[in-house]
Amino acid sequence: MHDLYYKGRIHTRHNHVTTGYNTKRSVKLGSEKQPLTLVVSSEERKIEITKLVSDNDLFAEITVDSTVEENIVELEGLLSKPTTTRFDKTPNRNDPCSCGSEKKYKKCCG
Repeated sequence: MHDLYYKGRIHTRHNHVTTGYNTKRSVKLGSEKQPLTLVVSSEERKIEITKLVSDNDLFAEITVDSTVEENIVELEGLLSKPTTTRFDKTPNRNDPCSCGSEKKYKKCCG
């Protein structure tokens, strides 16, 4: 098939291939393909971290080395992700008030 079609326009396949679905995305940290790399100072700490990792369905390579400072930054980063804050919906004007006064919202708190 040629690269030009109707009135000299460039074929659209090239544009379609270079944009759209990202096939070269990186693998999520903490998965089987890219496990967390953690360094702890003792066997007791390793057991604690292993339990924490398994409770959160993550994968990690934990190394015990007492000569090096403990490094669990990757794990802390994954566990302390911010969550979306959701607020309760305010009642409509003619709904009962949420304060418990049994009045309409528009005559009580609205």
